[in-house]
Amino acid sequence: MKRIVIFASGGGSNAENLIDFFQNNNQASVVQLLTNNPHAKVIDRCKKFKISTLSFNRVAFLETEDVLNILKASKPDLILLAGFLWKMPENILNAFPNKIINIHPALLPKYGGKGMYGMHVHNAIVENKETESGITIHYVNENYDEGATIFQAKCEVLPQDTADDVAKKIHLLEMEHFPKVVKDLLNN
Repeated sequence: MKRIVIFASGGGSNAENLIDFFQNNNQASVVQLLTNNPHAKVIDRCKKFKISTLSFNRVAFLETEDVLNILKASKPDLILLAGFLWKMPENILNAFPNKIINIHPALLPKYGGKGMYGMHVHNAIVENKETESGITIHYVNENYDEGATIFQAKCEVLPQDTADDVAKKIHLLEMEHFPKVVKDLLNN
């Protein structure tokens, strides 16, 4: 049985979708959720699935080996970033090469980088009158949103679309594709 650990910072709809997808799956399961936000809604979402959750602070994540040691004890086959807003430190990247995956709410390399997440991305898409947007699932490296692309899916952005409209379209793409891409990665 393959083991998945998820990092999330907020509401956790992607995390919940992944947990639900792998819930009754004999191939893999989500074994733990780690968050940098002790008040994140994702913690409540995990409780109903009886998934172990742990919150940590910047010191534990960036200045010590605490989070790395927790990850090593969990023995993940994949680490998924589902709305996790901090950059992965070098010690974790080195310990889990090509095992850390992120989902980004835009077609990278456009609209990526520090500060480009959630509604910030969707507002920029609308302000710049883009005709399409989408999701990018990619490997994580030492730079925000610059790891190798694994998968992209596109959606049309209409001239009358608001940032909220774009967010809804992106959310549907995330729900449909993220679990399937993770399943394929675990099979390879």
